[in-house]
Amino acid sequence: MEKSGSFNSKLSRRVLIYILLCSSVLSISSAFIQLYVNYHESLTTLDQRFSNVETSYLQSISTSLWDFNEPLVQQQIQGIVKLPDISHVKIVTGFGKTYQFGDENISADKVVEYPIFYSENDIGLLIVTASYKDIYQRLWQQAGFILTAEVIKIFIVAFFIIFIVHWLITRHIYHITYYSQQVAADKIDTPLVLSSRPKAKDELDELAETINNMRTTLKNDILKLEDAENALINLNGELEVKVYDRTAKLASSNKQLQQSLDDLTLAKDQLVQSEKMASLGQLVAGVAHEVNTPLGICVTSITALKEKVLELNHSVETENLTKSHLTKTLGLLIEYQNIIERSLNKAVELIRGFKSVAVEQHTDPELKINLSSHVNDVVNTVKTLFKRKKYIINIEIDEKLNLITYPSAWNQILTNFLTNSHIHGFDERENGEISIKFVEDDGFLTLTYSDNGKGLDSTVVNRIFDPFVTTKRGQGGSGLGMNIVYNLVDAKLKGTIKCLDTKEGCSFEVRVPIKKKKGELEA
Repeated sequence: MEKSGSFNSKLSRRVLIYILLCSSVLSISSAFIQLYVNYHESLTTLDQRFSNVETSYLQSISTSLWDFNEPLVQQQIQGIVKLPDISHVKIVTGFGKTYQFGDENISADKVVEYPIFYSENDIGLLIVTASYKDIYQRLWQQAGFILTAEVIKIFIVAFFIIFIVHWLITRHIYHITYYSQQVAADKIDTPLVLSSRPKAKDELDELAETINNMRTTLKNDILKLEDAENALINLNGELEVKVYDRTAKLASSNKQLQQSLDDLTLAKDQLVQSEKMASLGQLVAGVAHEVNTPLGICVTSITALKEKVLELNHSVETENLTKSHLTKTLGLLIEYQNIIERSLNKAVELIRGFKSVAVEQHTDPELKINLSSHVNDVVNTVKTLFKRKKYIINIEIDEKLNLITYPSAWNQILTNFLTNSHIHGFDERENGEISIKFVEDDGFLTLTYSDNGKGLDSTVVNRIFDPFVTTKRGQGGSGLGMNIVYNLVDAKLKGTIKCLDTKEGCSFEVRVPIKKKKGELEA
């Protein structure tokens, strides 16, 4: 830092460079202007010189030519060439005689022709040629002299300015900077003093006073900070004791909360499993009731068929069989056969759909399925739960859409949607309309499910996917149905689900990525 107070400092070098640059620009501009003025003065002088040739030499040259005094003519044109900047003079007479003197090959920058008359007789032409070479040479000499003088003047002025600036300003700035860098808590009592200062105060003295005031304020702040630090140390000691006690209590509380959370999680899992089993039990009861009807018809038809066979056999044995009786009996047998066949086919279709749904609810394979066929199986199976209701279920889906997915997840999702519409949306109603629409778009499968039931309250919509949220609290509702749907869509199908705003009923949108290429597993 002490070296920075010398002339070899960054600030001094910067000031010197700025002074030199500014002085150089001014000097070069001044020199250029001065040379430009001298150039025009030289051209003006040359024009005056041509005027003097016309006034001083032209009359005497005409007399000498008229008298055929060639030596005098040569002497006169030599006198013209000796004039400054005149490089060549040439006289062409009307008699074909030519007189010239000077360097004819030099580049002519200005040529003036004067006609020569003697007593109104045109006796010849005087051609005077001038070159700017000497003018340019004089200008270069002047430029060198001016620039040399300016450089010397610049360096002298710069030296004195740097010395004055250093003595009056920069050395004090260096001292203030050095003091600011060296000041510390253990040296804060030493004031800043500027040496060799005049009695009249200026900005540097005010700066020194300001720094001293800051030093005093900083000293007071340090004392206050030390007091606060000591108080903080004591307070930290007390806080550590309190924190230790509260940490112990918090650990105990966290342990109890964790145990409660584990119990709640276990209870939730058990409730979810119970919900799934209850849903499956309802499906079993509904399918069993549906299957019971065609099987009862089959039993009744087989009993009647057995009686007709026995009656026909008795007629054959007693030889009382007539053609009309045989024809009538065969017609009844064929009718019973058709009744039994239709009833058995209906029972087989119900059992096949139930088997597909029930088995996939307990296994989680990723299979390639025809979505239209699978959705119709699920809907037909779930419809057994509300057989006595007059619901209209509209299914819109591409019958050729095949994809690789988790059928069990879609089983549970559609089952929960349909069950919620039946229990909550169409409560105390005999009819209703349900819409199930699947759309494939840009690698995603979108399910839009909606009904025209009671709809959802605004307070329920915001928490519809939370566990244990139900509108049938105390009436058998567990509030896990939509939470199960959300977990299946989010965790298993890697998609999203949201509740849509509708004027009537409720509507949900499920959007999941799909695979259309063959996977490792196929149905």
